[in-house]
Amino acid sequence: MDAEADRQITDVQAAEIASRLEARYRAIAETAMADVPICNAALGVASCGFRPWGGRAFGVVVTPWFMNLLAVDLPGTESPPAANGTTVRAFLPAGEVELIAGELEGIGRVDACSLFSPVLEFLSMEAAIEVAAEAANAFFDPEALVEPPPPAPAVNRRDLLRGRFGSREEAQP
Repeated sequence: MDAEADRQITDVQAAEIASRLEARYRAIAETAMADVPICNAALGVASCGFRPWGGRAFGVVVTPWFMNLLAVDLPGTESPPAANGTTVRAFLPAGEVELIAGELEGIGRVDACSLFSPVLEFLSMEAAIEVAAEAANAFFDPEALVEPPPPAPAVNRRDLLRGRFGSREEAQP
């Protein structure tokens, strides 16, 4: 089998995982999470941007109570063991992401990185899906990795008392 055929197979597997996650979270929304106050009645369940990466399917799932980046093993692969609730790291094109290891009935191991929880700020499902799709794409865009600005120089006590709040270079004529 060539590389293109392998990629197509793993793309299909990632899409199947996304569908299974949607079905499972819909069932949870209709039972355990029905009428829970943190749920946003304007939202349903949807998966966005699932794709294979490093033997796992990564994508964002929207529910009435959260929006998470999720990682699930592709068929035939198995992630290193991790106890539920522990932090695991994924190295995605945009950088390192910390996820919390967990198990989801009917799915198996699902590692999650919370993006929004609760999701009360979303007024519509369309808005939530738009944000989820952008987030899913951003994790796989190396250009999305932005260096944080350097920290502001510390103000020492002497400069503070003299009214100098910038760095020494800025204070000199």
